[in-house]
Amino acid sequence: MLFVLDLLQPIPTWHLSGLFFAGIVAFIISTISGGGGAMLLIPVTSSMIGTAVAPPVINVATFMSNASRLYLFWHDIDWSLTKYYVPSAVVGAWLAALVFSRLDAGWIQLLVGAFLVSTIFQYKFGKVSKTFDMPKVGFVPVGFAIAFMSTLVGGLGPILNPFYMNAGLEKESLIATKTANSFFVGIVQIVSYTFFGILTVKIWVYALVLGLGAVIGNVIGKRFLAGISISQFRVMLLILMVISGLIMIATNAKTLL
Repeated sequence: MLFVLDLLQPIPTWHLSGLFFAGIVAFIISTISGGGGAMLLIPVTSSMIGTAVAPPVINVATFMSNASRLYLFWHDIDWSLTKYYVPSAVVGAWLAALVFSRLDAGWIQLLVGAFLVSTIFQYKFGKVSKTFDMPKVGFVPVGFAIAFMSTLVGGLGPILNPFYMNAGLEKESLIATKTANSFFVGIVQIVSYTFFGILTVKIWVYALVLGLGAVIGNVIGKRFLAGISISQFRVMLLILMVISGLIMIATNAKTLL
């Protein structure tokens, strides 16, 4: 019955066109600055289709984006890191889907936002490449925590960047490895969303349109990335993290404080 009612509800054309172009812009920026496309989409998508459905829409669209990025960056993936990240991240994503909509995720975004803003000081405005040594085994707890939180709020990509940078990854290798990890987690997110009855026809339509825009953004962004130096990439990475952090703080401070 709910399935039929969902089919009968009209979807505004401006929602679809807005999501499509938002996907292109967000994932061009994401590709040339080390991720964060999903996080950039949180305020835009929430304002257009509502905060309740934004996380699954963004995560399904990001999964589509990651599939295209796997093809574009396949030879740059550090699989030795992926084997530590993915298993615990899979568990985190499944548990988060179980508690989805039962937990106020605003506080999570507020704390993550503060952490992201602090990275510009940690990396001394891009002058240093590492702030601590990140062992590969450290991605076991990191994978669980980030997958759990991103399944709840719809995207926390930039918060992973400091960990990848401190593991010695730069440019294509950072984007490629991060994409591979996110792709496998995305499979679990979609399966778990479906299992717990979260995905509806309308959410699928929104996600497919947003995901198509994201795929196009990836292709365009990869061309720009080839002409960027490692130092320029690092600075852009920090700028993205700070902007994402400020957006998260501003968005959630109004609601929670």
